[in-house]
This record gives sequence, structure tokens and C-alpha cells, in this order.
Amino acid sequence: MTHFVWNVDPVLLHLGPLQLRWYGLLFVGSFFLGLLLLQYIFKREGKDPALLDTFLIYIMVGAVVGARLMHCFAYEPSFYLSHPLEIFKIWKGGLASHGGLLGSILAVWLFSKKFRFDFMWLLSRTAIAGTITAAFVRFGNFFNSEILGKPTDLPWAVIFERVDMLPRHPVQLYEAFSYLILFAVMMLVYRNTKPKTATRLLPGIFLTYMFTIRFLLEYTKTKQADYTWDLPLTTGQALSLPFILIGILWLLYAWRQIQKEKSGESNAA
Repeated sequence: MTHFVWNVDPVLLHLGPLQLRWYGLLFVGSFFLGLLLLQYIFKREGKDPALLDTFLIYIMVGAVVGARLMHCFAYEPSFYLSHPLEIFKIWKGGLASHGGLLGSILAVWLFSKKFRFDFMWLLSRTAIAGTITAAFVRFGNFFNSEILGKPTDLPWAVIFERVDMLPRHPVQLYEAFSYLILFAVMMLVYRNTKPKTATRLLPGIFLTYMFTIRFLLEYTKTKQADYTWDLPLTTGQALSLPFILIGILWLLYAWRQIQKEKSGESNAA
């Protein structure tokens, strides 16, 4: 069976000693697409978009720092504890999405406190934009020929020639397109529900869907962490479980509150 061979140079442009990599372009570009989306949301809901440039800085710093620290201490702790200065060498690669999410949530909270935004309102809207970044990061991983899938003979398997000649699950694309579907779902909820209802539902939808997908797709990935443990779970699956649980509880609580409001409106009528 003939499989698709992927051998694209991860470096888009060589600018003397500097390099413009596909991953970096997609990563940064996703934040600016998210900024455009938030500008639309702010205008739609009567919020002043003037602060979004500052908010973009908060989110980018929070996401990068959180993702880097999670990678270092959840996936390669022995190496980085022995070589702490390597933590700062982010250009060598190594970001973990779970940490990126936690760093982003902290950034939203800090921004909300400083500029007097409603935290839950801003978090729910930022979650929509976050699906774009999640998808683009996985496209970047595909260009880097990293976070590889396990070998398979499926007809859509991809040979990452820069790594080896084995046909593998294109798990980066599985995740990327799954997150784009999540983006569409969240936009449908946002556009077709009341603002208060969207605020309650969107974070739960984000957490439950994204990390369930992440948990399931781990079964098609090669090992990512540099250590083993006795649990029948990968590091990515173990880190995903708390987010899935929080997401489910969030949705149950949100649904209960929505039903209470509907009941109250019926009684008042």
C-alpha cells in the first residue's frame, strides 16, 4: 500500500542566523485570529475592544509560560531538574497543552482583576478563541514531524520521512480537526443562546470535549514522557482526567442553574 510521505522542512524561512518556523508562525498567528474573534465578540456584546491588545499579551505570556513549565516538569522532569537553565531555552521546543490552558486561565483571572472584567464572561469567550490556538498548535506539530502517532497500515497513514519510513497515524491532524469541530460547536452555542447561558455552558463544553478527545487520541500516540509509571495511562491521559471531570461537573451545574431559571420564569408568568 502506498502511503502519503511527509518531508516538509519545518523552517519556512532562513534569515541569516534567524529562522522562521512553521510552528512559530502558526502559534503566533492563532493568537491574532483569536484576537479578531474576540474583537467581534466584544463589539457584538457592547464591550470596549480597546483593551484586547493588552489582553493578547497576557494570554500569550500565560499560555507559553504555563505550557513550558508543564512540559518540563510533567514530561521530562529528570532532565530539567538536572539542567534548570534549559527551562528557559524555549526555542528548542517543548510545550504542553495542559499547562498552556492553566497559564491562560491564570492570565484571564489577572486581566479581569486589573481591568475589572467579569471573569466568567471573559473566560467563556476566550475559550472559543482557545480552540483555534489548540488546532493551529497541532498543525505546527505536523509541520515539525513531532508528537507522532503509532505505526499503522490504515490507508490515510502518513510516513514522516524526517523521522523514519514507518506509516503512522497522523494524530496531529486528528487533534487539529477535532478542535476545529469544537470551535464550530462553541460558536453555535454562543450565537444561539443568551449571553448568560453561553457564559455558563462554554467552559464546560470546552473542557469536556477537548480533553476527552485528547484522552482518546493518546491511544494512537507514541510515548511522550521520558519516564514510566505503574498506571495503565499515559502522562497526557492522566493530566486530562481532572479536566474532563471538572468539565462534566461544570456542565451539570450549569444545566441545573439554567433549569432553575426557566422554572422561576414559568412560575413568575
